[in-house]
Order: sequence, then structure tokens, then C-alpha cells
Amino acid sequence: MIDPAQLLSVAREEAELGKAEGGVPIGAALFDTTGALLGRGHNRRVQDGDPSMHAETSAFRNAGRRPHYRDTIMVTTLSPCWYCSGLVRQFGIGRVIIGEATTFEGGHGWLEENGVEITLLDDPACTALMTEFIRDHPELWFEDIGVHTAD
Repeated sequence: MIDPAQLLSVAREEAELGKAEGGVPIGAALFDTTGALLGRGHNRRVQDGDPSMHAETSAFRNAGRRPHYRDTIMVTTLSPCWYCSGLVRQFGIGRVIIGEATTFEGGHGWLEENGVEITLLDDPACTALMTEFIRDHPELWFEDIGVHTAD
């Protein structure tokens, strides 16, 4: 049986890389159902100047082309936003493992309602990473989640 916490450790490493690069510390990884790593990545919106480069998107792109994604597991340090939730649905990813949804509750409830298996780990390290980032960089956080603040 696959240990979700072990899979999450790969995504958490990616989140730490993003933080070290001055970006949004969210990491993700795509695995097959045997636990083999297919692709990993982190949010690179700041680093690349690309608003679409969310962690899940990065991991998905790094996994490469497959005939289908039904046999994959997306692991992410933070509840996926609507954009990344759409990616999961569009490509039929069957399971999502989430580090935390305390600092942000994205579309994982919608995913679950639509047949995606959700595992929410409530990982304290993921929560601490995002809490610190939101406190220290609120402007980047609000930009990342698409909330317009007064200029």
C-alpha cells in the first residue's frame, strides 16, 4: 500500500525549492498508482513571470504525455485552486493527496463530488509553510489566488 505521507514529502521538497527561489511555496508531484514518480514541480509564477505555472501544472507538464491519466495520483502541498482542479478533471486524474486546506480551500470538494478520491493529510509542515508565506508576502499570495486588492 502506498503511504500518502511519503508521496507528500516529494511535493513538500518542491514547495521548499519554490520558497528558496523567492516564489510561492507550493509543490506538487504526479505518481502512478504503484507510487512511481512521473513528474514533480513547484509554483513558478514569480520565477517565470507565467501566471499559469502553478505547482500542479508544473508537475503535470514534467510528467510528459500519456495515453490517459486515470492511473495517476496528484499530490500537492495545498488544496488545488479551481484552475488546477480543472486540470485534474480535464485529464481524469483519479486521486488527489493534499497536504493542507487550512490556509486555502480550493476545489477539492468539487473534485470529490465528481468522483475524484481525495486524501486530506492536514500536514503541519505544509500549513506552517503557507501561513508564513501569506504573512510575509500577502501581495504575492492574493495575486496567486486571483484576489484583486486595492492598488
